[in-house]
Amino acid sequence: MPKQSTKMSGLQCLASENIWFDKQRYDEAEKNFYEGANGPSTQHQVKTALQQTKGRPQKRQHRNSSSHAGGDQELISRMKSLELENETLHKVVEEMRAALKQLESRVVMLEKTPASAAVPCAKAAPVQAAPAKEVNGGGDDDDDIDLFGSDEDDEESARVKQERLDAYAAKKSKKPALIAKSSILLDVKPWDDETDMAKLEECVRSVQMDGLLWGASKLVPVGYGIKKLQISCVVEDDKVGTDILEEEIVKFEDFIQSVDVAAFNKI
Repeated sequence: MPKQSTKMSGLQCLASENIWFDKQRYDEAEKNFYEGANGPSTQHQVKTALQQTKGRPQKRQHRNSSSHAGGDQELISRMKSLELENETLHKVVEEMRAALKQLESRVVMLEKTPASAAVPCAKAAPVQAAPAKEVNGGGDDDDDIDLFGSDEDDEESARVKQERLDAYAAKKSKKPALIAKSSILLDVKPWDDETDMAKLEECVRSVQMDGLLWGASKLVPVGYGIKKLQISCVVEDDKVGTDILEEEIVKFEDFIQSVDVAAFNKI
């Protein structure tokens, strides 16, 4: 009996409890409790936050729409400019085609005109040659035509040719013949520094030949107080040679040790 009484009391306790069956009411009560603890400001903040989150996509959409509108306008302006350029290019191409057709027609006309002009010329040629034949054939005297020439003409031409050759030879003989000349620079060296250079130069200039002309001179120091005489002259190649000139100068052996050709130039 005591065990049964305990079982009945447990069932009665479960029947009197209503927590699990009224869960929705408890949830609402809990929600109201927390809302009352935090205050009404939190609800307002939640609402404003929700409104801000809803407004951000709208602003973004507005910005995107404005940017799209600006880009569309730029594209439209570019398209219009391209269309204008395309129209102008079409016009230029049409003008060039018309000019090319005109040129082709001119070339065709020019190619045709020479062929048409050559035909009358070819036809006119025999007409012009006919009178000449008549003139040549109209003469009855065959004695006036000399087919082989005459001896008198040959003699006359030979005489004229000889006269011209004689005149040319006489004219050529009157011209002065070109004389080959050379410019020579001589180095005349004394024996020592005590040699009288003025007397040495006088001895050199005393050498006279046909075709020899002495020029300027100067003293050039050699060393140890010794100076050499540097003298220029002009000679005719056919009359005076360097070997003969050196031999004549070296004959003054009391003053002159040696003679050298420093420079030799054709004139």
